[in-house]
Amino acid sequence: MSTNLEVTHIMMFANVGPFDRILRFGIAAVLLYVGQVPYSGSSLGLGLTIASAIAGVTAIVGFCPLYRLLGTSTRSDA
Repeated sequence: MSTNLEVTHIMMFANVGPFDRILRFGIAAVLLYVGQVPYSGSSLGLGLTIASAIAGVTAIVGFCPLYRLLGTSTRSDA
């Protein structure tokens, strides 16, 4: 059972807005495809797959560490 304080605490750290999340999912899908199909088995393919995973995780979680370091946010309520 979550309280309002817990929800507020979680929302304080979210810095990726809804449009940004959708864009990150799209980018993650493209990077995953390119990393697994044309560049499968190469170092570039591995790098693209890792970049895809990072983009996907930040989209799911709604938090981007780079945004935090830069002090920016794409959320409208942040």
